[in-house]
Amino acid sequence: MDKRPFFTFLVFLAISTVLWLLIKLSEDYTTQTLFRVELEDMPADKWMTSPEQTVKLSLNVDGFHTLRLNTIREAKRSVSINLSEVPYRLESDNTYSFGSQYVVEKVADLLDVMASDITMNEDKVYFNMEPLKSKMVPVELRSDIKPARQYGVYGIPILNPASVTIFGPEEIIDTVKSVKTKLISKVNASEDFSETVDLNLLGGLIRSNTKSVKVNVEIQKFTETDVKVPIALPDSLQIRLFPETMTVKCLVAIKDYASIAPENFRAEFDRDQLKALQPLLDVRLTAWPPHVQVLETKPDKVEYIIVQ
Repeated sequence: MDKRPFFTFLVFLAISTVLWLLIKLSEDYTTQTLFRVELEDMPADKWMTSPEQTVKLSLNVDGFHTLRLNTIREAKRSVSINLSEVPYRLESDNTYSFGSQYVVEKVADLLDVMASDITMNEDKVYFNMEPLKSKMVPVELRSDIKPARQYGVYGIPILNPASVTIFGPEEIIDTVKSVKTKLISKVNASEDFSETVDLNLLGGLIRSNTKSVKVNVEIQKFTETDVKVPIALPDSLQIRLFPETMTVKCLVAIKDYASIAPENFRAEFDRDQLKALQPLLDVRLTAWPPHVQVLETKPDKVEYIIVQ
């Protein structure tokens, strides 16, 4: 039996089917569908209870794009609208809106169709935002700076800005005393450096228009020196101490070395112990220059005699 006519029939059937599909897919179809609209990047001083909206769209596209739409699962039919890029307006109380064309353009890009092929039932997308409580708090630097040998951090790192305004629910804002930065690390630092470091906003529980701060750290070469500091005596008492000075071992930046003098320090004894006629008096360093790192002081106790 000759099978060639049968195979010829199958070939023509396949060609006819493909041509029919191409013709059908080239025709325009109107399809109704739902898309989720996720609103992002809302103002730091506002809170949105429902950042997700559902809108109804009508698509008038050819069969190819209709088929593509049907391949997208309903759970994946969503677009994001960045509120910092979309002009929105206050309608009433806490209700805001923006034009539906921004959603249409996003969906058109997703489906690779013309925006004119998509229409929405509503001209605007409405959403609610409520004001949050605000408070200004200082920024606290978290750092792990390891200077190179003979070098050290000079003074306190400078933060810019040093304080920020935060927003959040009242019960959270009332407990926040400061905002910490993310950890900055530096090893073998031997010169000044600046870094921009992000703020830790408690995993989104609080917000701020300031997301990061600039940190300026001064690094100086230090040297070790000893300073003999006279132990302060009250004018109202005739007393002699043994010894009369405290030796302060400290690290000083080389640029400050020439200006370090005993009068920059202050050492005092415990007056309550003197009133109690204790045989030895505790002494401690009570003041020193801000850029000096005190390593050791001695002695920690002194003898005395009261001069009649």
